Amino acid sequence: MPVISMFYGLIISMYYLDSKQHKSPHIHVKYGEKEAVYQIPNGTFLEGSMPANKEKLIQAWIEIHKEDLMANWQLAVSGNNIFKIDPLK
Repeated sequence: MPVISMFYGLIISMYYLDSKQHKSPHIHVKYGEKEAVYQIPNGTFLEGSMPANKEKLIQAWIEIHKEDLMANWQLAVSGNNIFKIDPLK
C-alpha cells in the first residue's frame, strides 16, 4: 500500500485497484495501533478508529488536498503509479 503522505504521526496511504470493499474514493490512515478509512473528497469517516484530535487533522488535510487526492484515486484505480502529497504543516 503506497504511502502518499505522513504528518503528526499519521501515515496516509491509498491502495491500488481498491474499489471493491469501499466503492467511493477513499484513503487509509494509520496512527500507532489505530487505523481508519476516510472518504474523498469530503473527509467522511467510513470505518476504523482514530483519536478525535487526529481526525480533525485528517479532515483538514483532505479538504486542502482534495483535488490531488481525487487525481491519485483515478490513477490508483487504473493501476497506475500515484504521487506523494504534501503533509499538513
